[in-house]
Amino acid sequence: MDIFRINGQKRLEGEIKIHGSKNSALPILAAAVLVQGQTTIHNCPRLSDVDAAIEILEALGCQVTRTGHSVLIDATALSSSEISDSMMLKMRSSVVFLGAILGRTGEAKLSTPGGCEIGLRPIDLHISAMKQMGAEMQSKDGKLFFSAANGLQGANITLAFPSVGATENVLLAAATAKGRTILSNAAREPEISDLADFLNAAGARIQGAGDSTVIIDGVSHLHAVTHTVIPDRIAASTYLLAGAMTKGSVKVDGIIPAHVGALLPILEEAGCHLTVGSKWVHLDAPPRLRPVKMTRTMPYPGFPTDVQAPLSAMLTVADGTSVIVENIFESRYKHAASLLRFGAKISVEGRMEVIEGVPFLTGARVEAPDLRGGMALVLAGLAAQGETTVSGLSHIDRGYEAPEKLLKSLGADIQRIKDYAGTKIENETNADPELTGEKCGETE
Repeated sequence: MDIFRINGQKRLEGEIKIHGSKNSALPILAAAVLVQGQTTIHNCPRLSDVDAAIEILEALGCQVTRTGHSVLIDATALSSSEISDSMMLKMRSSVVFLGAILGRTGEAKLSTPGGCEIGLRPIDLHISAMKQMGAEMQSKDGKLFFSAANGLQGANITLAFPSVGATENVLLAAATAKGRTILSNAAREPEISDLADFLNAAGARIQGAGDSTVIIDGVSHLHAVTHTVIPDRIAASTYLLAGAMTKGSVKVDGIIPAHVGALLPILEEAGCHLTVGSKWVHLDAPPRLRPVKMTRTMPYPGFPTDVQAPLSAMLTVADGTSVIVENIFESRYKHAASLLRFGAKISVEGRMEVIEGVPFLTGARVEAPDLRGGMALVLAGLAAQGETTVSGLSHIDRGYEAPEKLLKSLGADIQRIKDYAGTKIENETNADPELTGEKCGETE
């Protein structure tokens, strides 16, 4: 296994450029299935989740060529409508291929998706939307079989929750369906708008993406297209938080500042000085952070659930008590048990996390519990006295491209040790079940 070895308390200072958005690249890669011709995607991040999506495309019969951060996909000879169990289990976002495959072939065969265990992720909203568009579904031996013998039909669909994944699947399925689809209570995340921009550039007719109501008029086919993925707002937020908790001065470049708008007032409340440009944000942190009274995760444009864990890490060294309420995923406090090993003071009850800041953290041996929680542990290591080792990097590699290189460029003392054969690094096993997030519930 690979590990990060971090010698903490190095002030981060300098400028970095953010990679393309993971949460945008994945549905756009799925959308390439609908294109009868070549798709070129630029600014596509080099992440294990992207690798898994490319593997799915190749299994479906697409020809895929990757050069640096550009991916060329030719779906002309698409020959399969099935995603194997092993591929589905590699990443949660694999379910976004459902709408694209159904739209292109009229059938799809898959199982429930994998990914981080941060709560149950039923795909009921996805299934319901496909059924409303004329698809039939059968379930057998853990497999889901979808078919639309007469093709998908436009429909009026209202989502019970503004699910990002379900919204993406509806856009993909409706793009080449017959007639008009009106989607109400749609997700408003920037990644939805990016997907719609890609589809429209390929000939789709989508109006209102980024608003709660989206109108899609189906077209007969999509043509070749070239698209550049938007920057990753979650990665940008994470590195700003890293600068804040190391008393640093960090400029995050190549971003869309409005996309991190929910984080900026929180950083200011914590005492950071921010300067915002057209494509960058510069942060100067104070000698000691102030607490943040209350943060609630919400669908966009609210505070993103994907930034909750890194924010938790930052607040462990704030001068006072902060509260976070997780409204999206019930089981997203698994990082809290590991932060305790650094000397943090955290209590979790249900969806609420109370963090009492401490003067300093002490290095620890920890294992990443999931993608964002894993990066929170890296941030804790950057601020802690002494040495920290973080294992479970396969989680972190799903959403952050070579984070050790970016952090090193800012002055961090961090190295990736490949094929580490030392003593297994384990998290606390005697923590309260509520704290470790063993109770799960509904999510998208």
